[in-house]
Amino acid sequence: MITSFTNIINDVPTPWALYFQDPATPAAEGIIELHDNICFYLIIILVLISWMLYTIIFTFKKNEFSYKYIKHGQSIEIIWTILPAIVLLTIAFPSFILLYLCDEVITPAMTVKVTGLQWYWKYEYSDFVNQTGETIEFESYVIPDDLLEEGQLRLLDCDTKLIVPIDTHIRFICTSADVIHNFAISSLGIKIDCNPGRLNQVSALIERPGVFYGMCHELCGVNHSAMPIAMEAVSLDNFLEWINEQ
Repeated sequence: MITSFTNIINDVPTPWALYFQDPATPAAEGIIELHDNICFYLIIILVLISWMLYTIIFTFKKNEFSYKYIKHGQSIEIIWTILPAIVLLTIAFPSFILLYLCDEVITPAMTVKVTGLQWYWKYEYSDFVNQTGETIEFESYVIPDDLLEEGQLRLLDCDTKLIVPIDTHIRFICTSADVIHNFAISSLGIKIDCNPGRLNQVSALIERPGVFYGMCHELCGVNHSAMPIAMEAVSLDNFLEWINEQ
């Protein structure tokens, strides 16, 4: 019974969820680990401050003049300056390391160009060119509520999924044709602005097959909520077979 529950992968938003979706890339794993480490320090700080407040309130509540003539406490001021500085440095170092690692794009194996439009996405596989010199490109629209089939997710499933291979260093080059959009997939640890007239890039190394969902995370107009992202990660053999069929 326990094994069956641990095999369940959470790659979609769930009602009343209190935690992240399951990671599928090293970047997403790093983000979740950093979050857990910071929460550990925050809990220690919360317990320490709560204990200090409790001690001060209940120890000296009946003696209003215990420290009437104290004007300066050099020792305590040194402590409450150095201790928070150490905590902040402990949090900052791994945070900056993770930030720069997520921004690194070194020798990707393939590139996918992502263009945000009101209110759909356009994808282009610029590395794959047919005999006529055309690249593979298509548009992805949200499936309307009245056309949803059983098992499909409202405002998340698209008529055409973005197909990518696993265990492959993929670069996403993002831009926009109208207003600012944002390409974000929680399970992959991806969140990058799509600005008109500008190219931004981010990379991902997907470690397991699955269907991963995202949304436009930048308010882009009246149908902003109807601009989902559906990405299906498959094995390299299945991906090459899909490429040959296009």
